[in-house]
Amino acid sequence: MALSKEVKTKIIKEFARDEKDTGSAEVQIAILTSEINALTEHLKNNKQDKHSKRGLLIKVGKRRSLLNYLLKTDVKRYRAVTQKLGLRK
Repeated sequence: MALSKEVKTKIIKEFARDEKDTGSAEVQIAILTSEINALTEHLKNNKQDKHSKRGLLIKVGKRRSLLNYLLKTDVKRYRAVTQKLGLRK
């Protein structure tokens, strides 16, 4: 369920603010979103997997915290990320 290295580097290149950026809020939100999507698909087939469900909820909370931080610091970046990832709110 972890992302492959190729997928992660593709996400980093797409959302990075410059070429050496790997840890900005946008990159972290994009990586968490793809992990959340993968876990959601996994849980559709494995409904009794409580440990993965807990991991999913932790990732959702982390993404929510990062989105709140981005909303407080820079609204333009927040709107760009939510629109690019197709997140509600």
